[in-house]
Amino acid sequence: MNSKYPQKPGLDFILKQAFFYWNKTLVFQLMFSIMYFGIFLTVFFMCDMKYGIIGEFNEVGKYMQDGMKVYMEQLNKLVSTDNYQNFSLWIMGTTIFLYPLNLGFFQIYRKMDTGEKPELSDLFAGYNGLNFFRYVSYYIFWYFIYRFTFPTIILAVAWVCITLFVAPMMFFMNKTIFESLSLSFKAMKVYFLEILVCVMIAIIFKYIGFALFFIGGLFTFPFWNAVIYSLYKTIFSEKM
Repeated sequence: MNSKYPQKPGLDFILKQAFFYWNKTLVFQLMFSIMYFGIFLTVFFMCDMKYGIIGEFNEVGKYMQDGMKVYMEQLNKLVSTDNYQNFSLWIMGTTIFLYPLNLGFFQIYRKMDTGEKPELSDLFAGYNGLNFFRYVSYYIFWYFIYRFTFPTIILAVAWVCITLFVAPMMFFMNKTIFESLSLSFKAMKVYFLEILVCVMIAIIFKYIGFALFFIGGLFTFPFWNAVIYSLYKTIFSEKM
């Protein structure tokens, strides 16, 4: 399959298209969030019961009254403990395991485009056969670079923008990670402003549901996938 860049799309078109996909799949958005947070929070609280990290953080928080320097010293002691390291590994592993769940929305949105009826089982498209290992491998690669760049903020945002189309290209075009990364980087250079603005809006909308009315976050949390698909569909064309 080949890809090309058509005439530059307008931001309003990309975002309207993203909101259309999201609005038409609210039931799937809710099911995604219930499964995602159900698994994540179950692991989180089970690990806390074993390692007591929340209690440890509460104890460290008491040192805030002694000044930031003392607080940071105590915090650094906590994060260097075996309990914290084990807790972090469990949380990281859970996040990695849940990542392929996002790929299901690409299949759902594509079915909408082709006039097919999406099914709940489509949410698990990223777990079918070798797909799981492909996307987990990619996310591990993505995650470690993201963690390394996160303290700089700017580099982390750049990494998100550069890799925005890797997953959909792997899913629809059957590209390798590095083939997809190369094409995604080229698209980012051409459509930098459109991609950056869409990423910012997607992040804000993704979490605004939790800020304004907690239960609403279950619907807005997966919105990110609709934005990625809308951008991908608008910027790339697929040909056999």
